[in-house]
Order: sequence, then structure tokens, then C-alpha cells
Amino acid sequence: MKKLLLVFAVFAMAFNTNAQIETPQPSPFSKVEQKVGLTDVTIEYSRPGVKGRTIFGGLEPWGTVWRTGANKNTIITFGDDVTVAGQDLKAGSYAIFTRLNSAKQWDVMFYSDTENWGSPREWDDNKVVATAKVDVEEIPFSVETFTIDINNISNTGGTIDIIWEKSYVGIPFTVPTNDKVMANINKTMNGPSAADYYASAVYHLESGNDIKKAVKWIDMAIDMTKDEPKFWYIHQQALIHAKAGNKDKAIAAAKSSLALAKEAKYDAYIKKNEDVLKEWGAM
Repeated sequence: MKKLLLVFAVFAMAFNTNAQIETPQPSPFSKVEQKVGLTDVTIEYSRPGVKGRTIFGGLEPWGTVWRTGANKNTIITFGDDVTVAGQDLKAGSYAIFTRLNSAKQWDVMFYSDTENWGSPREWDDNKVVATAKVDVEEIPFSVETFTIDINNISNTGGTIDIIWEKSYVGIPFTVPTNDKVMANINKTMNGPSAADYYASAVYHLESGNDIKKAVKWIDMAIDMTKDEPKFWYIHQQALIHAKAGNKDKAIAAAKSSLALAKEAKYDAYIKKNEDVLKEWGAM
């Protein structure tokens, strides 16, 4: 019996050891990261090979929906709102599926549900947020490994290129570069924001830098947000004025911050303001 148990133990150890051996995947994972204009675009997909097979019209029959790769969904992520084949697409991640209509024409679909293995068991047309109807170009050589790339890059867009076997399609997309640049220009030309002044003032306070500058900047931040006062801004104003020796202004700011924090029911700042007011003899 002991010998039998020993044999089983040896087999179990051998099995566990073998299970930990890493071998190459038949469809290895790939990731494309590309900056287009000012927008980050990422594609994550698996790359099957032709391996002597007929792919389109064979392994992937005409009239069916293809996962556009292998294994888990091919997923594309846009860092900003974009347009794909002239259709608006919100920033975020999408699965790419392709309806293989014929050797000459495909529908490349951007699907809002990315948690599928292969094609969804229950296809939902409502989850198709954009469809690019693309003509298929035959290339004069065979591409062994399935490839998706981002090419024809300009400041305002590019193409999502899908290449495999002897077929190529390109899906045009545009990015909001001009809108982002103009927003940056306008922000710069309009000067620092309230958040910029606030961050600079708090940094000076916490770093022990010029407290006079901190007072100037926090007061500017408070003035710029007076129509929508922020209790956390005003609490920092209290601390900065206290550090600068302006006790009356510090107490007034803390009382104002306390009232706003109570209105917002924000316990942490209620306590912070009460603590400093007690410390300064104002409660």
C-alpha cells in the first residue's frame, strides 16, 4: 500500500511540474499603443496564423461574424471622443467584430460589450455603436500572421488597418486635436485657473515656501470661485492666513468653511474646521 501511495505521489508531482511549463501560444497576444494627434489609441488582440489554411471563405465562412482575431475579443480603446468612418464614438473601449459579407466587402463593427470570448452568444444590435462598411483590397502576397495596426497617421486622424492572408481593409478615424489644442490655448491665454492658484498656494504652505505668495494665490482662488464657494479651498485659506499671522482672517475663513461643510454634510471638514477654531480660541 505504501508503495502504491508513493507511485501516486510521484505521478502527482510530475503532473504539477509539467502544468507549470510555459509553451508558446498558437495565437500570441499583441498590443498596439499609438498617439494620434493628442489622443491615445490602444489595440489589444491575439494573432493567429494562416498555417496553410484558407481563411476567408474557408475557416471564416462568408456571411458570418468573425471575432477579428483569436481568443478574447480584439479590444480598441480611444482616449478621447473620436469619429470612426464618419460616426461619433465616445472615449472608451470597444470590441471589434467583422461581418464577412463577401470577398469584396466587410462590415467592421465596434461593440460596446468587451467581455466576450469569440463572438457573443447572443448578438445585440443595440451594442453596435459604429459600423464601418469597408471595401476589401486584395494584396499581391500572403500575410501569414493576422495583423492590426494604426497607420496613415496625421494630426487629425489615421486608419485602423486589418491585414491577413491576402486581404486588407482600412477603417478611417479622426481625433479632436484641434478642439484640444484650442482649449489649451484658451486656458493658457486666460491665465491660471482657480485650481492652479489653489494648488500653488497649498504647495507653498506645505513646503514652507514664501507664505506671502501663498496668501496672494489662495485669495485669488477664493475670489475666482466666490459664485460656487468650495469649503476645502476656504479651509486652506484659513490655514494659510493663520501661518501668515492674519488670525482674524483665518478665523473668518474657518467659520465660513465650517458653515459650507455642514451644509454639504461633510464630516471630515466639519471636524477640521472645528479643530482649528478651538486651537485659535474661536470656539
